[in-house]
Amino acid sequence: MSALGNKGADGEAPSGLMASVMDLVNQHGGLPGLLQKFQESGLGDQVASWIGTGANAPVSGEQIKDALGADTITQIAEKAGVAPDAASGGLAALLPQLVDKLTPNGQVPEGNDLVSQGLNMLKGKIFG
Repeated sequence: MSALGNKGADGEAPSGLMASVMDLVNQHGGLPGLLQKFQESGLGDQVASWIGTGANAPVSGEQIKDALGADTITQIAEKAGVAPDAASGGLAALLPQLVDKLTPNGQVPEGNDLVSQGLNMLKGKIFG
């Protein structure tokens, strides 16, 4: 096991972070709320690229930490069994992919049920 914990099939993000991403979505009232949090933190251009149909703009672990707060990152890291820097870096790798896959038509889906179904489906594809 590496410093990141169990890695997904693509080797980019620890699988333990998937549950944390689902929690984040739920804590913020769904995907729209979580994306709004990132937009309010100065990541509007990146979020727009993730939702849009073009290439996904990268985001750094530090930007994720700034947007979510150090306490949130620490909680995510503890839950995933990784160091805080690994958690923020893993989220930086995972979130653009997830948002891109959850918004295939360049639109954020309405309702938490749809997002939860999408996250569960992607969990199998990314980490299966």
